[in-house]
Amino acid sequence: MIQNESDEEMRKEVAVSLMKDMEATAARMRELIVGMPPHDLLGYIYAKRMMMAMSEQEVTKEEREAQGPDDLINQNQFLLEYIHAVLATDPAPDKVEFSEEKCAELFELSSKLREQAMFYAMASSADKKDGAFGPNTADIEFHAKCSWVLLRGNRYQVLEGEFYRYVLEPHDEALKEIYGVGAREVAAGFQAMADAARTGQAFAIEEMMNQFQAARAFAAAKAKPLEEVMEEWVAENKDQSKAAGQAMEDMFRGGVANVSRHTDLPQELLGDLAYERGEDKEFFAAGDHSGTPYRTLPVRKKPLIKLGSDYFAVDPCFTRDAGYRALLFNLLQRKPAYKVEFNERQKAMSEAAFADILSTQLPGAKVLQEVYYKDPVSKQWSENDTLILIDDVLYLVEAKAGAAATIASPASDFGRHAQSVQDLVIKAYKQCERFFNYLNTADEVPLFHMIDGKYVECTRVRRADYRVLLPIGLTVESFSPLSAFCKELPAIMPLLGKHAFISLSIDDLFVLRRFLPTPGEFAHYMEVRQAVAGLRRAHLFDELDHLGAYLKKNRVDVEITEQLKKDADFVVWDGMSFDVDRSFEGENWETDPRPTQEYPDEMLKLLGAFDATRKAGWLRADSYLRNLGSQGRKEFAAKVVELRKSLNQHDGRYFIYGQEVETPFFIWLHRSGGIIDWKKVNDKASSAALMISAGTVTGLMIETTAGGTYKAASTFPVTRPTIRTEANAHIFDDAERMKQRANNFVRGQKAAPQKIQPAVGIPKVGRNDPCPCKNGLKYKKCHGR
Repeated sequence: MIQNESDEEMRKEVAVSLMKDMEATAARMRELIVGMPPHDLLGYIYAKRMMMAMSEQEVTKEEREAQGPDDLINQNQFLLEYIHAVLATDPAPDKVEFSEEKCAELFELSSKLREQAMFYAMASSADKKDGAFGPNTADIEFHAKCSWVLLRGNRYQVLEGEFYRYVLEPHDEALKEIYGVGAREVAAGFQAMADAARTGQAFAIEEMMNQFQAARAFAAAKAKPLEEVMEEWVAENKDQSKAAGQAMEDMFRGGVANVSRHTDLPQELLGDLAYERGEDKEFFAAGDHSGTPYRTLPVRKKPLIKLGSDYFAVDPCFTRDAGYRALLFNLLQRKPAYKVEFNERQKAMSEAAFADILSTQLPGAKVLQEVYYKDPVSKQWSENDTLILIDDVLYLVEAKAGAAATIASPASDFGRHAQSVQDLVIKAYKQCERFFNYLNTADEVPLFHMIDGKYVECTRVRRADYRVLLPIGLTVESFSPLSAFCKELPAIMPLLGKHAFISLSIDDLFVLRRFLPTPGEFAHYMEVRQAVAGLRRAHLFDELDHLGAYLKKNRVDVEITEQLKKDADFVVWDGMSFDVDRSFEGENWETDPRPTQEYPDEMLKLLGAFDATRKAGWLRADSYLRNLGSQGRKEFAAKVVELRKSLNQHDGRYFIYGQEVETPFFIWLHRSGGIIDWKKVNDKASSAALMISAGTVTGLMIETTAGGTYKAASTFPVTRPTIRTEANAHIFDDAERMKQRANNFVRGQKAAPQKIQPAVGIPKVGRNDPCPCKNGLKYKKCHGR
C-alpha cells in the first residue's frame, strides 16, 4: 500500500512537471507567433500543406491506406488553433518580421507540445479510481483528454452548408431582421468558408497558370519576350491581373482564410463570430494549464479573427460548432425578445430532425411527435419527443441541445466535462427508460397528444409487435468522442435488459443517409449499432467509425464480442472511418461511388423486392439476409439462382433456409404472373415446420421470373400442426418425406429441388376475401395485385 501511495505521488509530481513544461512550450510559441506578420505566417503553413497534398497525388490508394490518416493535417490544425489563440490574445505589435527559421521552430514546438500533452493525459488520469464512468473513469478521462488535444479535421467540409441550412431554417426571419440575410445565405457563406479552405489553393494555382498562359500568348502575339510586355498586358487586362494578385494572396499570404473576400456574409455577422486582436483575456491568463491545449481554445468560442479590416477563418475546423453557437448567441444578444420563440423553434427543429433528415430511410413510417402517457409509477403525465414506427422496428428519439461538452476542458475540470455529457445523455436516457417501462406494463398501451390543453388518445402500441426497439438520444451539436463513451456510464444500462441506448448528433444523420440510402440498410445498421452500444469495454471513436466498421465488416458486434472473450480489458477499433473520410475528398464526391457492403446481384434484387413490396415483416427478412457473411450471401444467392432458373418449367420451387437459427425460413419462389396456390404453399410450409420441429418458421414468398426480374417479396405466417388428424395427415406424411430426403442428402445422396406441379382447381379468391397467405389482410391489399 505504501508503495502504491508512493507511485501515486510520483505520478502527480510528473503531471505537475509536464504541465509546467507545456506552459513553457506554449509561452515560446506565443512569443514566436506574435513576432511574425500573421498573413505571411498563415501563408507558410497553408503552403506546407499544399505541397504535401501535391505529393500525395503520386501515391496509390493502397499506399495511402497502408499509411493511415495523414497526421500533417492534425499538426497544421493544432498549430493554426494556437495562432488563432495568440492573435485573439495579443494586440498587434508595432514591429514584426517573418522568419522561416522561426516557422521551423514553431512547427517543432507544436509537435513537442502535442507530445507533452499526451504524456500529461496519461500521468494526470492514471490515478482516477472512480468517477462519473465508474471504474472506467481513468481510461475514459485519458481518451477524452487525448481527443480534446488531437481531434482535428474530422468533419466533412463539403457538408457545412447542408448542416447550416437545416439548423438555421427555423430562425430564417430573425436572421433576415438582424443581419439582412436568411438561413440559406448564411449556410452558403459557411460553405464558402469551408470550400475556400478545402480547395482555395488549388484554384489559386489554376488561376495563376491560366494568367501565365494568357500572358505568354499576349507576348507571342506581339512577337516580344514576356518580360518586355508584362506591364502592357497588366494595363490591358486589369481584371485578370487583379485575379492573379488575389491568387497570389491565397497561395502565399493566407488569403484562403479571408472570409470577407471569399464569402458574401455581412460584416455585422462576421464581426459577431470574430475576436478583435487582444480581446481574449482567458487563454494565457495565470493559473494551471495557462496557454496549454487543456485550456479552452478561443477558437471554440469564436471561430474568426479580425486582421485589419477583414475577417479570417484561421482554423477551418471549428467553423461549424463554434460558428453555430456564436451565431445563435449573438442573435439573441441582438434580439433578447426572441428568446422564448427561439427556444420553441429550436425544440421543434431538433425533435423533427431524425424523421425529417431520414425520411427516405423511413418510408411510410408512423411518426408521432410530443406523445404523452400517464406514468404508472409517478402517476404523472410524461412526454417523449418523437416516436417512429416502421414495420417491426420502433425508434424512440429524445432530442437535446447543449454546448458545454465542447467548451469545458476535460483537464481543468473533468467532473464538469463529464457532467455536461450526463446532462445531454442521462436526461434523454431516463426519458427513454420511462417510456420503455410504460410499454412493458401491459400487452397494449395508449398514447396521447395534447390538444387544447386536453390529452387525446392518438394511438395504441403493443411491445410484442416490435422486433427491434431503439432508444436514441439526438443532439444538435456533436460531442464526440464522449458520445461514444456514454455506454460506460454506470447509469446507462440496456432498457428492459436488452435494448441498448444510442447517442447520435444531427450532423451524423446527414452522413448516414448518404451511405445507407435504403430503409433496409439503415434499419440493419441501427441494429448492429445498438448491439455494439450494448458492449461495455468496447470503443469506436465516433459515429463515422461505427459506420466505416459496419461497411467493412458488417456484424461488428460479433467480432468485438469474440475479442472481449479473449480476456481483453478494453477493445479499441481505430481508423475505421478511413474509407468514409476519403469518399468526401474527391472533386466529384457527390457522384463518385461510395463505400458499401458487397452483395451478390441476386441478393440485391431480392432486397430491392422487399423494399418495393414492404409488407408486414419485411424488415425482419431483410435483416436476416444482411446478417449473412460474405460466404453465406454467395451460397444463398446461388441457391436462389439455381431454383429461379427452372421457373420456366415449374410454377414454383421451395427450400428451407437457416435451420440452425431460432426462426428459419421456408422460402417459396413463385413464377411471376401466375396465381399462387396458397393451400399448396401453406401445406408445404407446415410440413417443413414439422420437419424442423424446433423454432418458429417464417414463410417467405418471392415472386420472380426465370430470368431474374423480381416483382415482389414478402413474408407469410407458417402454422405447425400439433395433432395429426385425417384432414392434415398429408402434411405429416410430407414432413416425413422431407426428413428422409434430408437424411439422404446428409449421406451424400444429393436430392433435386422439389418440383411444384401446376396448380389444378385453385379456388377463386374474391378481392375482398381474406388472403390465403394468412396475413390477415384482404386479398386485394395483399397478394391480389
